[in-house]
Amino acid sequence: MSTTKTALVTGASSGIGLATAAALVQRGYRVIGTSRDPASIPERLRVPGVEYLPLDLADEASLTALAAQAGAVDVLVNNAGESQSGPLEELPREALERLFQVNVLGAVRLTQLLLPGMRERRYGRVVMVGSMLASFPLAYRSSYVASKAAIKGFAEAARLELAPFGVGITTVEPGSINTGISERRTKYLRDNSPYREGFETAISALDAKEATGITADEVAATILEAIEAASPAPFYAVGSNAPVVFALKRLAPRGMVEKIVARKFGLA
Repeated sequence: MSTTKTALVTGASSGIGLATAAALVQRGYRVIGTSRDPASIPERLRVPGVEYLPLDLADEASLTALAAQAGAVDVLVNNAGESQSGPLEELPREALERLFQVNVLGAVRLTQLLLPGMRERRYGRVVMVGSMLASFPLAYRSSYVASKAAIKGFAEAARLELAPFGVGITTVEPGSINTGISERRTKYLRDNSPYREGFETAISALDAKEATGITADEVAATILEAIEAASPAPFYAVGSNAPVVFALKRLAPRGMVEKIVARKFGLA
């Protein structure tokens, strides 16, 4: 019987997912990568050794079909998601529902579908790819911040449920990453919005930070660390000077941290 572990990485056609799939192949895992439309992935973005399967995180039938096709999965990296921005007042309900279905409910449902096999085999690793914005919220990113805080909450609360069965669940929070996500971010801002000046200031600063951010490979290395740890930590952060800023968060008053974040994005 093969002892090769199987890893499933959602959103494996670009960015962190692509880098993580490649890192896992190099470590000897059998890797399944998902994409909404695997046939559309350019050859240059296909990692040799990765089996690509379709997944629509907003579609229950697609989630259950993927779980059935994948078979026994030892490692799940919930990476796929949408990056959304806009003033709270102007976020359309349908956009919010889509974001939470993709970023939160889809990831949670896929985890539910794969956990029974992990539990029965007494081994499993689940990584939720979050964002440092969940720990350091930014104006005009409230929906995205909330979605990443939600998956972190699921992971943190479920740790003690799963640990007796040999299943570790953790969250990896990257800071600013240079993956081209700025061009793919969905934006909601009315033509006559009273929030336009603040929105454009904050998002321009965010885009600039991402343009000089860490690489997807650096995030993938942290995800691999979480997967291969004998006892994964509840939480990993990488990029954006994470050790210093999280120390500041622990030591400084909350209001001070909020002002520092706002100042870094031109809002104070």
